[in-house]
Amino acid sequence: MPAVMAPPTEQSEKLPVFKKLPLNERILSSMTRKNVAAHPWHDLEIGPGAPKIFNCVVEISKGSKVKYELDKKTGLIKVDRVLYSSVVYPHNYGFIPRTLCEDSDPMDVLVIMQEPVLPGCFLRAKAIGLMPMIDQGEKDDKIIAVCADDPEYRDYTDIKELPPHRLAEIRRFFEECILYKKNENKEVAVDDFLPATNAYGAIQLSM
Repeated sequence: MPAVMAPPTEQSEKLPVFKKLPLNERILSSMTRKNVAAHPWHDLEIGPGAPKIFNCVVEISKGSKVKYELDKKTGLIKVDRVLYSSVVYPHNYGFIPRTLCEDSDPMDVLVIMQEPVLPGCFLRAKAIGLMPMIDQGEKDDKIIAVCADDPEYRDYTDIKELPPHRLAEIRRFFEECILYKKNENKEVAVDDFLPATNAYGAIQLSM
């Protein structure tokens, strides 16, 4: 005669008890604070010193031949293309958070400093000039800045203080970058550099 199993008792129905691991309070609090940036364009503060000194999100490292750009939907840095010519970015390049220009993008900024930095990081930059530029019929001006925390460059206040060769290098880079667009009959042009006061005005207008 087969054995009959006894009905489960209240004690046998109890589930095993697992010890609840404590949450890391420091991580949890940092995730819930309102001032933590979720999107580098919209949520990162521009900084109290703007338009003269401001935060800059770096998209492209100095010396890179790869053009990275912000993916507006996700806030991640994506690969846009590899540059067509043999030139590389002469300085770190990125954008100013919480700004909006005529081309529906944040304000572009080229940051002169000693070392390349990683795409996606942000740093404090100081505007020293403006490079007016037209791209496909729209204004696409570039702020020329120095890293406010680089001892070699932080004391620069205006673009005229830079060596002429440095300015020629920057101009030549952008002319090379837009050369392929000219071959597609797109309207592009690089104008003369303007002083720091023009950069302040352009940033203020985009804020």
